[in-house]
Amino acid sequence: MGLDSALAIASGGLANVAAQLALVSHNVANASTADFAPETLPQWSLSAGGMGMGVFTGEAQRTINLALQAETFSQNGVVSALQTRSNALQQIDAVLGSPGQSNDLQSLLTNLQNQFTALAANPASATGQAQVVASAQALAQGINALANAYNTGRQNAENDLVNAIGRLNASLATIGSLNQQIVAAQAQGLSTADLQNQRDQAMHTVSQLIGAKFIPQSNGAVLVATQSGLVLPTDGSATLSTTPATIGPASAPGSGIPPILLGGIDVTQQLTGGEIGADITLRDSTLPTYQAELDEFAQNLAGRFNAEGLPLFTDAGGNIPAGGGSPVQAGYVGFAQEITVNPAVLANPAAVRDGIPSQNTTGQAGFSTLINNILTNTFGAGTPPATNVSGLGPLGTLSAPFAQPATLGEFATDIVSSQSADAASAQNSLTTEQAVQTHLQSNMPSVNIDSEMSQLVELQNAYAANARIIAATQQMWNTLQNAVP
Repeated sequence: MGLDSALAIASGGLANVAAQLALVSHNVANASTADFAPETLPQWSLSAGGMGMGVFTGEAQRTINLALQAETFSQNGVVSALQTRSNALQQIDAVLGSPGQSNDLQSLLTNLQNQFTALAANPASATGQAQVVASAQALAQGINALANAYNTGRQNAENDLVNAIGRLNASLATIGSLNQQIVAAQAQGLSTADLQNQRDQAMHTVSQLIGAKFIPQSNGAVLVATQSGLVLPTDGSATLSTTPATIGPASAPGSGIPPILLGGIDVTQQLTGGEIGADITLRDSTLPTYQAELDEFAQNLAGRFNAEGLPLFTDAGGNIPAGGGSPVQAGYVGFAQEITVNPAVLANPAAVRDGIPSQNTTGQAGFSTLINNILTNTFGAGTPPATNVSGLGPLGTLSAPFAQPATLGEFATDIVSSQSADAASAQNSLTTEQAVQTHLQSNMPSVNIDSEMSQLVELQNAYAANARIIAATQQMWNTLQNAVP
């Protein structure tokens, strides 16, 4: 082997080591980057006529399990949806209160019943009458607070949805841009490892937002599709859009809630996964159902008292909205936000004994017929107004998850228990699915710092060895030149 061959081999070795060192540094720098697949630099020994001729260095490649990555992306959507749902329902659960702790709907109702029971023993007691009114106010305010929490939750979901659509468009555009670069690089036989890792980060975001599926193409690009099969454009030919809206009790899809459009087509119902899917469900189904249940409770509460001659609960104008509409709640959607103690009762607390107009035909302060009727009929089974558990909401499309209750107490218990169960179920499911997500992520190829550091030492030794060959070759050249006269 000539000196020139030795020098070429050593120089090639140094170039290879330098490339390997750069790749190790790149891997270590991205060890904590989400969805970063470690990169390797393939190399082959070169020979000619049985004689070693150095090393050939290839293009950087990723170490990745594509099937496992697809499962991980799918799981990201599941976890993100449950996280969004759980966060929203935990806020509702906090307002629902804890049964038996005086701040839940059942406890507030029971306290009002207890105050009427106490008043029955001494109907003339001004203090007892005032306590009944105060308990009624507490119940009305509790209903108001819960109704406001539902509406706030719906508005938060709407606001988050608008924000998420913006983030989704940005991530789709990033994927589209990287698709173009990857296709071009692959066609030229260049490494696409870095570009693919960058694209995976954008794919991670999309998977969280809509639980997307990513379909690899032979040219290196990927298609992005929703769980329902809707392909989302990444080339900028169309983007998702929606209009910010102010949500109220009567807001419903097609009536106060704008759709999500893609190229002018409503695709709202095709976005069922991830954070976006969870926000749509919360805004359009889950929380409106909660509101409809509470509106029905408020209407039933007011109607039961009014049926006994005591319109204790009304709106601020002293009116009880009529039922029997089409849909069934057409006349009282949002009543739970408005319900209050009748201003006439606030002005004359004795009305809780006498009614409005007065039922005290004897003129005696000890009259207790109204109070007894309320205890028997209003709080008991009695002959209450019809309680609707289906055909609810502004469009009549919602249903409560429980059977028709016989009493107000049962109704309050059903509302609190079913909604609390939803919150608990979402949290339990989230914990389970997060464990699955962690397991999948832990099995994905990732940067091993110890391995990279071990390789770094080997590369440093190889660099030193090649440098010594170059130095020895240089010394031989100098000796040879000096030997020539």
